[in-house]
Amino acid sequence: MIPAMPATALTSRQASVAALRFGRLASMGAVAVLILIAGVWASWGSAQYVMLTKGRERGTIEVARCAQDVCSGPYTPLSHGSQARGRVDIEKTVAVRKGQTYTVVVKPGSADVVRSGPAGVLYSWVPMGGALLLASVVVAGGLRRTRFAWVLAGSGIALLTAAFVAI
Repeated sequence: MIPAMPATALTSRQASVAALRFGRLASMGAVAVLILIAGVWASWGSAQYVMLTKGRERGTIEVARCAQDVCSGPYTPLSHGSQARGRVDIEKTVAVRKGQTYTVVVKPGSADVVRSGPAGVLYSWVPMGGALLLASVVVAGGLRRTRFAWVLAGSGIALLTAAFVAI
C-alpha cells in the first residue's frame, strides 16, 4: 500500500505549480505586448506623416539621383500652400528607383519626404507586420494560445504581402 501524502504537501505543490504557470503567462504576455508596442512605435515614425496629411505639404518627387541611403530630386507641390523645392530627400528603399515619380508628403521643418497613398501607408506599417509575426511565435510558444497566434501571424503575413504588392 502506498502511503498517502499529507494534504498540506499536495496543496503547496499545487500552489507552486500555479505560481509558476502564472509567472510564465505574465512574463510571456508582457514580452508579446512589448513586441507589439515596439512595432507600433517603429511604424508610427513615418506612418503619422502618411496617414495624417491634413495641413501637410503634399506633392511629387522625381528621383534624380541616389546615394547609399538616400535618394533626392525636385519637389513639385500638389497641395495648396506647398512650395516647390529644387531638392528633397527620400529614404532609399527597394521601392524607390531613379527616374521614377512618387507622390510624397513633406516632413514638417525639413527637406525630407515620405511616400504617400496606399503604397506609402502599407510600407510605413511594415515594422508592425514583422512585430506581429514575432509576437505570434511568443504567443504560440510561451502562452500556448495557438489560435490567437495564427491570427497574429496571418495578420502580419497579410500586411507584409499587401505592402510588397502595393510597392
